[in-house]
Amino acid sequence: MSEEKENIQFELTDELIESVELLIEEQNDKELRKFLSDFHYADVAEILDELNLDEAIYVIKLLDSETTSDILMELDEDNREKVLDQLSSKEIAEEVEELDTDDAADIIAELSEERQLEVISQIEDEEHKAEIRELLAYDEDTAGGLMAKELVKVYETWTVAGCLRRIRGQAKDVKRVHSIYVVDKQDKLIGRLSLKDLIVAKSDQKIADIYIKSVDYVTVDEDAEEVARVMQKYDLEAIPVIDENQTLLGRITIDDIVDVIREEADKDYQMAAGISQDVDSDDSIWKLTKARLPWLLIGVFGGIGAASIISGFSEAMLKFPELLLFIPLIQATAGNVGVQSSAIVVQGLANDTIDGNIVKRLFKEFGLGLVNGLAIACVALVISHFGFGTTYHVSITIGVALISVIVMAALIGTFIPIVLDKRGIDPAVATGPFITTSNDVFGILIYFLIAKLILGF
Repeated sequence: MSEEKENIQFELTDELIESVELLIEEQNDKELRKFLSDFHYADVAEILDELNLDEAIYVIKLLDSETTSDILMELDEDNREKVLDQLSSKEIAEEVEELDTDDAADIIAELSEERQLEVISQIEDEEHKAEIRELLAYDEDTAGGLMAKELVKVYETWTVAGCLRRIRGQAKDVKRVHSIYVVDKQDKLIGRLSLKDLIVAKSDQKIADIYIKSVDYVTVDEDAEEVARVMQKYDLEAIPVIDENQTLLGRITIDDIVDVIREEADKDYQMAAGISQDVDSDDSIWKLTKARLPWLLIGVFGGIGAASIISGFSEAMLKFPELLLFIPLIQATAGNVGVQSSAIVVQGLANDTIDGNIVKRLFKEFGLGLVNGLAIACVALVISHFGFGTTYHVSITIGVALISVIVMAALIGTFIPIVLDKRGIDPAVATGPFITTSNDVFGILIYFLIAKLILGF
């Protein structure tokens, strides 16, 4: 690819797709290879996602495995599954042999157990095969499930000259050398090696004399989210993975962590919107229904609860019908405040920035809710009295109710996520429909209780 083309932002257009489709239809393999060679493999994957399955398979089988292996990793998951179904075990084995062990394991993990065995048996590189088997044994949501076996490690007993020779051999299997790890004779991680220190050191110096003993690491069974937190906190591009004996097993790179962060953000966003499973727009109606219906039912029961409370004060509304006009205001304000408070707390818990005990946090939210409540109540009081012509006592009722509801919603929105987190439950479930519905019900109850106290019905 020319330097000028590398600097041009890729844009997927109808004309580009039509050009690829035409070349496939004409079976003009030479021109198709030349045409696609100008694009990054991630861009080619984006193109294939727009083609039909037969066309995508045609391109995959046309290009060499060194190229298509990377393309497969960038394909949409559903499209990749369909493509893999159309490839033989031998063809899949040829693809995964070109990938790093972590990506190879991810591809194979998407297959059925029977096909996994078939594909692994077709891998010719015995070391690669053994390492993939090892990675498949780990839970995908742990450091072991994220790590790659490819890394550069040196022994503390080596000289600088010997170390450089061996690094050249190891680096051939590593796409990008983020760090050089130092181990002892038992392969236990004891430090890291600065490339600068290695270059300036004398050739007969021992690695033991120049390596850095301070090194961040994670254990193989560490949760993926915790790995992401550590790498984010210390701005790491890669982190080594060890077992309970401090033995160096592999490394996790930043690209894998970006995927973890993105998946977790997608999950939390869906949970906040009241979707209990990981779904996307292309899933079946049945799967989407199972993910959405439980939270919709919570909303239904919450609405029934609010209606029951309102019906209990039906006589009061006959005497003060203007109270009915402000029910939507009370519910909307309570729901919005609760979601705001819970969203901030959930974000803080996810980023590990929530400090102090729960009482201190609740006092802070109480003060914040009181200030916001007073401001909103003043506006509502003026509008209700002069805009809707309510009596002075009714306007005061609305104002006091708003202050109380806002404080209550802020406290609930803060308390529930923290309690869930302490009990090991994802606090993201507290946002969205759960908080909104609970605050709607409590908000209506507080509203009418305050109205009863002030108006005396």
